Amino acid sequence: MKKIIDLLEEKISKAFEESGYDSKYAGVTISNRPDLCEYQCNGSMPAAKQYKKAPFEIASSVVEKLTDKTVFKEINVVNPGFINIILHEGFVSEYVNSMKDEPDRGMDKSEEKLKIIIDYGGANIAKPLHVGHLRSAIIGESIKRICKFMGHDVIGDVHLGDWGLQMGLIITELKERQPKLPYFDENFEGEYPQEAPFTIGELEEIYPAANAKSKTDETFKDAARVATYELQSGRRGYFALWRHILNVSVADLKVNYDNLDVHFEEWKKESDAQPYIPEMVEYMKREGYTRVSDGALVVDVKEETDNKEIPPCMIIKSDGATLYNTTDLATIVERKKLFDPNHIIYVVDKRQGLYFEQIFRCAKKTKLVDDKTRFTFIGFGTMNGKDGKPFKTRDGGVMRLEDLITSINEAVYNKIMENRVETEEEARRVAEIVGLSALKYGDLSNQATKDYVFDIDRFTSFEGNTGPYILYTIVRIKSILEKYKERFPESAAKAADILPAEQIQEKNLMLELLKYNEVIESAYEELAPHRLCAYVFDLANAFNKFYHETNILAQEDIERQMSYVRLIVLVKEILEQCINLLGFEAPDRM
Repeated sequence: MKKIIDLLEEKISKAFEESGYDSKYAGVTISNRPDLCEYQCNGSMPAAKQYKKAPFEIASSVVEKLTDKTVFKEINVVNPGFINIILHEGFVSEYVNSMKDEPDRGMDKSEEKLKIIIDYGGANIAKPLHVGHLRSAIIGESIKRICKFMGHDVIGDVHLGDWGLQMGLIITELKERQPKLPYFDENFEGEYPQEAPFTIGELEEIYPAANAKSKTDETFKDAARVATYELQSGRRGYFALWRHILNVSVADLKVNYDNLDVHFEEWKKESDAQPYIPEMVEYMKREGYTRVSDGALVVDVKEETDNKEIPPCMIIKSDGATLYNTTDLATIVERKKLFDPNHIIYVVDKRQGLYFEQIFRCAKKTKLVDDKTRFTFIGFGTMNGKDGKPFKTRDGGVMRLEDLITSINEAVYNKIMENRVETEEEARRVAEIVGLSALKYGDLSNQATKDYVFDIDRFTSFEGNTGPYILYTIVRIKSILEKYKERFPESAAKAADILPAEQIQEKNLMLELLKYNEVIESAYEELAPHRLCAYVFDLANAFNKFYHETNILAQEDIERQMSYVRLIVLVKEILEQCINLLGFEAPDRM
């Protein structure tokens, strides 16, 4: 289904051509002055330079050709040459009616179905999720849903950190605590226990203790390095321990990600890329892509057009060890072999921008992927406290993600209980749904690259630009529809068209609906969930203004009442579709 702007541009393009001007100047935009008009075309200004005429003269001749009163209620020229457009109510309602009858409300899917991998999550084994993991998970999940909605084959990969020094630290600390475990006996040849020798709680205490010890005890740190090397070299007992660490950690991570309604198609790990490293390194050396610099193996990725310094991408350290660079490049090799993606998107802290620039360039230069493979780095900013510093607990520590979720849910629960109409059990259930919307919307409504302040009072407010406000709007519509069904069961069962608007709030609500396809498309093209947030807020505001000016259930004109009902059904459907793409849902009651 064509976007409303495309339909308008077709008509204005024809008018430009009939007036003797190039149709490329017929671009239409939503007006940034809704008090003056609804849409506008500003092409007369750049056209004036080509045709050596006044913009007003060009615009006037174009407007003379736009005589279709079924489309244009008003169309006029404003100095120096703006073409201001107000649409006819019948044209607007006709388009809205088409939306309600089309699958996905008339959203056109992408013409070419792509294979897309989104790398988000990035949790580390044996460590609890904390607030630093929040943005990657929330932004990545929303982008994945948007890409899927546009018709692509999308794979979300958690890409767990499971192969670095933290494994050696845990193994070494565990060896000091329980030296008699069979995993540490190099002569043990039997079957290792199927039960892990620790719980997730114990594991999460072991790692920070080991990490702290490594900073003051060089002997311990050296032992951890040796343990890491032996694990990566295939020591049987350590590999069995690593498997226990992995299983216990992943089970806990899945619970926490499920609580966020964040899901992954692949639970890949750094270790999965290790088998690809030897052949990849050998290939790079053989093809002449590498050179030796101070004993390290590197690939030069700087280009002549660079205005800033881009260091070489190190593949192997001078001591023969691999790096994150090596693992990430091998992961690209693995993804190419297993999935052959057209596009790989990384949702990572924006401070990693230079690092990923090196990785992408290295992968392209060494032809690990072909020229058509696209890489995108989505760098996100920091979630800060009210003091402007990275969000911490009251005692200055890094807050666990589950504690943050609990605090949000508790704040929403307390607000619900202030006007208690539900049972406590129902209030708790609703608080979890609304709390998740507060958390996700509070994050996603900001442009990803920007830092933002986590303000629990503002995020959980039922007024203003918040998740709870959006949900409250949807619940309000559900309540109206339920009452309508009870009072007018016969009318509720009938299909109805949406009539042309009779009042300004009604038309403004329809005009917001017209933006839907364009907003989804731009959110996809820019990989920008904040575009969706801005739209659902505007749509919710337009509905609430319409609601306050229109007594739907008391409307005496039955046909007009049915039109109102069908209109708000469409509003509800689009709001629900948008919040699903953002990663949350609405309850039936609030």
